Amino acid sequence: MKQPNGHVAGQSRVLPPMVPLASLLAYELKNDVEENPILRCGLALQPRKGEDFALINTNCQRLQDDGSSTFAVFGIFDGHNGSAAAIYSKENLLNDILSAIPPRLKRDEWLAALPRAMVAGFMKTDKEFQAREQTSGTTVTIVVVDGWTITVASVGDSRCVLDSQEVVSTLTVDHRLDSNVEERVRVKASGGEVGRLIITGGAEIGPLRVWPGGLCLSRSIGDMDVGEFIVPIPHVKQIKLSNAGGRLIIASDGVWDALSSEKAAICCRGLQQPELAAKHIVKETLRTRGLRDDTTCLVVDLVPPSNSQHAAPPVKKKKSSLQRILFWRRKGTRLSGALSGVPVMEQLFEEGSAMLADRLGTVSYPDGRNGLFLCAICHCDIESHDGISVHAGSFFAANGPRSMEGPFLCVTCKWKQDAMEGKQPRGGPSD
Repeated sequence: MKQPNGHVAGQSRVLPPMVPLASLLAYELKNDVEENPILRCGLALQPRKGEDFALINTNCQRLQDDGSSTFAVFGIFDGHNGSAAAIYSKENLLNDILSAIPPRLKRDEWLAALPRAMVAGFMKTDKEFQAREQTSGTTVTIVVVDGWTITVASVGDSRCVLDSQEVVSTLTVDHRLDSNVEERVRVKASGGEVGRLIITGGAEIGPLRVWPGGLCLSRSIGDMDVGEFIVPIPHVKQIKLSNAGGRLIIASDGVWDALSSEKAAICCRGLQQPELAAKHIVKETLRTRGLRDDTTCLVVDLVPPSNSQHAAPPVKKKKSSLQRILFWRRKGTRLSGALSGVPVMEQLFEEGSAMLADRLGTVSYPDGRNGLFLCAICHCDIESHDGISVHAGSFFAANGPRSMEGPFLCVTCKWKQDAMEGKQPRGGPSD
């Protein structure tokens, strides 16, 4: 005779195995994280000199013809003294970054290698553009979005801001001499002079500049006429965004000279379409300061698939007390007063040193075809005994306790490292 519960009388019941609550929550959280966000982007610009350029590519692939390895790239290139450096960087920087990542890496390995590759890529783009002997330069902010992981590299004063759950976080560092004391110290230590423009009568006017050249920035791509102490080594930050989503605002200094990071984020909240948000930021910039410079704004929304119809930035879903406790303990969590216990992001990596030895690690990658090592910057073939360690002393005194450690540089890239760090006069090894 069957009982109401479906079991036959007299037979023993076989109960399913008990699963700990923590395991169930871990499984749930794991699956939430693996569900990639929907990306929406919008661009708005108001040119004045025509030296700003934007990059949008939402269909890059880590593995050729593998749709599951797709990632997106967004960038702002703000040129000065002409547009050549900005155009060249837009066309070449991404390839130079990707070429510095060893092939056939798994996704987590690829993401871990990306910050180092960004440094090598910026260096290579700068070196090859300067070989053209054109005097323009450009700021760069480039953003790689792979699932919920965001990696940002920047030189100059373009900026990337994250607005998530009403918490505004700046993901870049401004390399302006007026506001960055550490950069002023570095430039002076490398042989540059920092001061304001002096007019007739000895009066000083305007922002702090590097001399020779008079550039207001301490890092850029190009600018070969200013001095090697203006370096192309980017500040790099990598975060894991919470799966509540968020909004990225990437813009040139035309925006940030008029609006703070917080004001730019707040002024477009509630606008679902990122293109409308970008236009509104540009409109607010012009209303506040007028059109004094090229003004370019790129807005990228990362929307959870389950919230794809909601306004961006999306509102964080309520979680159980235990889930909030688990999230609270995650490393790198940033919190707001109104949403205490709910994470905005987890910081995975951040480094801004201008010293290559701090940025390129200790790994050398051999070329799989012939066993030779590759220069960590330009990727030319070098015999291990011909390469000069990035950790060594100057070109003419390549010694020291770590002179045999990789990665290794070719002669011209080692010379560039020495010049940037004030160990060699400006020029090349043949000068």
